[in-house]
Amino acid sequence: MNVIKCVGMAALAASLSVSGLVLADDAKPVGITADKMSVTVKHNGADIEIKRNQDTKAVITGDFAQTSRPCPPFCVQPDQVADGVDTIAELGMLDYLEKMSGGDASIVIVDSRTADWVEKGTIPSAVNIPWESLAPDKGATTDDIINILTKHFGVKLADGADAMSVDEAVAVGGDAVGKVFDYSAAKTLVMFCNGMWCGQSPTNIKTLLRFGYPAAKLKWYRGGMQDWSILGLTTVKPNAAAKPAEKK
Repeated sequence: MNVIKCVGMAALAASLSVSGLVLADDAKPVGITADKMSVTVKHNGADIEIKRNQDTKAVITGDFAQTSRPCPPFCVQPDQVADGVDTIAELGMLDYLEKMSGGDASIVIVDSRTADWVEKGTIPSAVNIPWESLAPDKGATTDDIINILTKHFGVKLADGADAMSVDEAVAVGGDAVGKVFDYSAAKTLVMFCNGMWCGQSPTNIKTLLRFGYPAAKLKWYRGGMQDWSILGLTTVKPNAAAKPAEKK
C-alpha cells in the first residue's frame, strides 16, 4: 500500500489526483488555507509554528464554548471600533505576525486582556498590555502611560513635554493629550482580546485614540481568541507569553 505523506496542501492534492485515492475526513490535513499549512513566527526568541488542530473531530471546550454572557458588559461589538481603524480577521493577523517575525519592527501584536485571561493562552508573539494599564480611571498612572507608549509603542514625548505636562494633559483630555506625545515613529498596533463579545481591546483602542494615537496605525482583530480557538489555531501558555518589560 502506498504511503501518502503531506508535504504541503498542493503536493497532497496532486498525489490524491494522480492516485485516485480518497482519504477519510479524519485523515486529511487541516490547513490554514488551501496552499498554506502553517506559519512560523518568533515568540520570545524561539520559533513557534502556528497551525490548526489536525484532529478533525476536535470541538470547542472551556471558556470559548460558552454561547451566552450577560450584556452588558459582554455585548456584541460593532463591525468597526472607530473611524480609521481597520478591522481584520485571521489571515490579516497571520500576515502581521509573519511580517513582524520576519524583522518588521514597526508592528506590535497586543493582547489587551487582563492577566487571568492571558494565563489561559494567547496568540504567539503577542505582548500583554491589559486595558486597565492605559486607563487613568482604572488606576493607570502617568508613568504607566508614558512607559507603555515610549517603551513598547515607539511614541516619544513631544519637545518640551515631561511627566508633569503629560499628567496635566491627561487630566484635561481632548487635543491636549495628543500635543504632549510625538507619534511620528509610532508602531502599528494589532490589538485583540476575547472576541466579538469582548470590550477590552476596543477600550484600549479608544483610549489610545483619545491620547492622539494615529487611527491608521491601529488594527483590530475583532474575532480575537474566540475565533482563533474555533479555528484550532496554535496558542501559547502564560509561562511562554511575552510580557512588557518592567518599569525602570
